[in-house]
Amino acid sequence: MIDGRVVLERFPAGGPRGSWPAEEFAQDRRMEGQSAEVVMDLATDAFLVIVPCAEAVAG
Repeated sequence: MIDGRVVLERFPAGGPRGSWPAEEFAQDRRMEGQSAEVVMDLATDAFLVIVPCAEAVAG
């Protein structure tokens, strides 16, 4: 959990050029009604797909 948010999935930052797997995963979650967003975790060099804690518990 990060500041009241839950990490749904992690994606390495070094993906193939033109590939956006974290954004695609987040978009799929938004289509399901979740408030998913992508943030960068500089410490691990990864993109995180996160949702508010309450949504993760409800979903």
